[in-house]
Formats: sequence, structure tokens, C-alpha cells
Amino acid sequence: MQRGGCIYIMTNKNKTTLYIGVTSNLRSRIHQHKTHIFPNSFTAKYNLEYCVYYDVFSSIEEAILREKEIKKWRREKKEELINRINPEWLDLWAEISKW
Repeated sequence: MQRGGCIYIMTNKNKTTLYIGVTSNLRSRIHQHKTHIFPNSFTAKYNLEYCVYYDVFSSIEEAILREKEIKKWRREKKEELINRINPEWLDLWAEISKW
């Protein structure tokens, strides 16, 4: 049985730091970032509480491959990816939380 997966990009209020992650449960994972459930994590340290991008895949393996690919990109290319679907860099939590 295949399990789907998602990649996502988190940022902070000033959009100075980007974090790319992968998960099989996007809603739960973003909630963890927003509530700093892991206070010593990278996202908690840099207050990365805004999900500005996500993409859904039919398998977690596909999502992991895409995450690894994007992590190798320069910031400029990551910003282009975000701008294609979210040019205002709005927090997508309201959309994700309804899942």
C-alpha cells in the first residue's frame, strides 16, 4: 500500500529564512511548526510559522525525492516556485487546516 506525501515551505514574518520539509500528514506537521512543539528545532529557532507553499504527491517516496531536489536549489529558484502559486506569500494554514 502506498502512502501519499507532501512537501512544504515554511518562512518567518519577514520572509528571511526558508525551510523545506516533507510529511505524510501536512495538517499535523504544519500545526507542529506553528505551535513550536519541538522548541529546539530549526523552525522554532527561526520562528518559521508561515507555510507559503505545498505540493501533494501520490507517494511519500515521490515527495522525498522532490524535497531533496528543491533543497539543492538556490534561494532565488525557491522564491520563483513560491511566487508561481502564492505571489503574496500568504500563510496557507487556513487552507491546510480544513483538510
